[in-house]
Amino acid sequence: MAIIASANGPAPPSPSPVSPSPVSPSSAAPGNAGHLKLAPLADLIAVRVAAGGATRAELVRDLRPITHPDLAPALWRARADAAVAELIALGLVVEVRTRLKATELGLGHAAAALGVEPDGLSTWADVRGAALVARALGLPAGDRGVIKALANPDSLRILIVQCAFGLGEAKAQGEAGQRIMSLSKLRAALAVRALERAFGNQIKSGLGSGSGLGPKPSRLLAAQLSKTPRDYGSDGRLIAALAAEHVGAANAETETLKIALLKRAFKERCEAQTTPKPVAAKTHTASPAPVPPKAVANDRGVAGQRPLPSARPDLPGFIKAVQAAANLRAEGWPGNRKAFISHVWQEIKAAHPAWALSEIEFKGMLAEAHRLGGLILANADLKDKKHIQEFENSAIQYKNTVWHFVRVEEP
Repeated sequence: MAIIASANGPAPPSPSPVSPSPVSPSSAAPGNAGHLKLAPLADLIAVRVAAGGATRAELVRDLRPITHPDLAPALWRARADAAVAELIALGLVVEVRTRLKATELGLGHAAAALGVEPDGLSTWADVRGAALVARALGLPAGDRGVIKALANPDSLRILIVQCAFGLGEAKAQGEAGQRIMSLSKLRAALAVRALERAFGNQIKSGLGSGSGLGPKPSRLLAAQLSKTPRDYGSDGRLIAALAAEHVGAANAETETLKIALLKRAFKERCEAQTTPKPVAAKTHTASPAPVPPKAVANDRGVAGQRPLPSARPDLPGFIKAVQAAANLRAEGWPGNRKAFISHVWQEIKAAHPAWALSEIEFKGMLAEAHRLGGLILANADLKDKKHIQEFENSAIQYKNTVWHFVRVEEP
């Protein structure tokens, strides 16, 4: 049982107020501690109490910021008191004077809910900053490598982005958790994801297989996955911005990211538990008319991502459009006609506004089309100073060369 939901998808609507859910006595048997089904707030309180005990005032201080921070303290306290009463009735918690303590059954429940050993519940700071965050990311809270990574600001941001975009490297057989990518490998993988998105997710690219665009153009392409695409200047700043956007944090500081991640994951679990399950239709009644699913833009992207245009071209359509545009702007003589990439971009932007491409997306798509043999790019042997601006605007860094032209194939 997960104490807190994974927060890897688009943020759901804010949930309705949560009240404790009834639990059958049979489910509270000692042997079934890991299978108790509690309301999200009661579950979280059980974990907080198991991590060293707590007063009711400490529950407000520690849990309100990651559950319902906008709820008035008195109202939040009333809901927490109701959840505590449920936990006491189930035998998970006892109150000694003014302090709440977990029973043996409560410790077992909290450990099973987090997926850790009972001795991993020593302090709330460790549980909140590591185990809960791991579960919110959909990672095993008992994996020492994951827990260690979550204590490092850069690794935390990398893991958030990896989980947000479904990226990662497989570990050796028998190893748990998720291997943490380097900043450069993650940036390259994000560039591939952005390139696939540029083609309307109609192509699987090999751009990130070890060679391709240089670091700067690759970073610019990856930045198209941000709500505010720009040159972030370094891979670290790019990943930090994407991590903050995904969890809805004001900045990429470690504490801010963790609080935002836990708030979002708690809301997702509340939403999942309060949404009624569809009731199967009886055999003698007619099935209701199917409701078409709502369109989801960029289902692997960052929360709040601008919608993906539906008119993005596939590879053959893109190549055909580029060849037509290059033919209009080509210079040279028969057999050696070519057009500046910047001139081709101007034609494409004017002729296909529905594509809503950025210039770096266009250049990435050109590089991929060239790699797959759909068209030919060429570099300049000599730079004519009269056209220095066109050379600079056209440049695409790829492997050990720089391209400036699209070659026009003669019929």
